Amino acid sequence: MKQLISYLKDHLAGSVSAVELLDHLIKTHEADSLAKFFATLRDDIIADQDALKRLIRRFNSKESSVRKAGAWIVEKFTRVKLKAGGEKLGELGLVQALEVLLLGITGKQLLWRALSASLGESPLLKGVDLSQLEERAINQIDRVEAKRLDAAREAFLR
Repeated sequence: MKQLISYLKDHLAGSVSAVELLDHLIKTHEADSLAKFFATLRDDIIADQDALKRLIRRFNSKESSVRKAGAWIVEKFTRVKLKAGGEKLGELGLVQALEVLLLGITGKQLLWRALSASLGESPLLKGVDLSQLEERAINQIDRVEAKRLDAAREAFLR
């Protein structure tokens, strides 16, 4: 059980980084259509974060402030790297930011799948629709990948 709780907390910390990055991207793109895309994605990730928090509480554990602080620091370093490449449409930093989000969301999809494969029938997961959570992650992956490819075309074909 200890390993499962650690796994859940790691994913929660990753979601904290994703929300921080999305907050930054929303501000960066407030004058264009990407702001709405990033805001909708942020709402989705917060909903998934809430599901993770409920699971962590269900296992009689608390969120890890150390992990959350670490996630915050990692996001700040990531932001510096992305700024170097530019974060506007047509710049490499936007492509990289979308790739970071895509990697995190793919990890979240795999989290839901792993829980389903290992604990799918457990009473601890009663009322948790893991297939719906995985499907939502797949939908997020598809949406982010479409934006990533658009951003890559803009950046690489200039």
